[in-house]
Amino acid sequence: MSVRSYKAEKVAAWVNSVVDGRAVEARKIIRAITDYPIHLTRSLATAKSWLKKRTRGHRRSGLIASSGARRLRALGLDVKSDVDVIHWFLGPPDDVRSSCFLEVVATEFAVQGLELDWACLCWGADLRRSTNDWSFHRFAGSRWNSVRSEIKSQYMVNKYRVLLTRARQGVVIWIPEGDSSDETRLPEYCDGAAEYLRQCGASELEDS
Repeated sequence: MSVRSYKAEKVAAWVNSVVDGRAVEARKIIRAITDYPIHLTRSLATAKSWLKKRTRGHRRSGLIASSGARRLRALGLDVKSDVDVIHWFLGPPDDVRSSCFLEVVATEFAVQGLELDWACLCWGADLRRSTNDWSFHRFAGSRWNSVRSEIKSQYMVNKYRVLLTRARQGVVIWIPEGDSSDETRLPEYCDGAAEYLRQCGASELEDS
């Protein structure tokens, strides 16, 4: 088995534990992953700085997010914008269309089956964590609506499963702080997911 395959297998096991709600198991698995950093931050600027330091030579980095993370638009990331996949994956770092420019976010539709070296998963309020379980939400018009269909809920879990496994070398998960003055981006929409990922062993990325 190649080193790449072994690493991918361990990371996939951690991701599966995370999305399936097995925090204790995820924490045990991540302790054995020594050559693949998995970080957490509440600052997009910190996440971008971390990626830029690792984008050298032919290495590629990029921002990825769920297609349901609609309110990231308030923070400059619009998941509804069309992505020129060729330029996003192949363009040089100084091309504003390139993933390495860290300006255009790609969703699961653009990155499924493809990989970056380093990735920042921009967490949305479509997937939230309560005390012991996930809750699922869809943004329509100007408000969030709960998703109660088991099939649709499983599809949303699998979106994040895909997004969490798109990096070959390491990943940073950015979870916004929220804004108490904006009912579509309340802090509690994402705080639970941040705390849960800490319980799963994701290490806090220090501000830089």
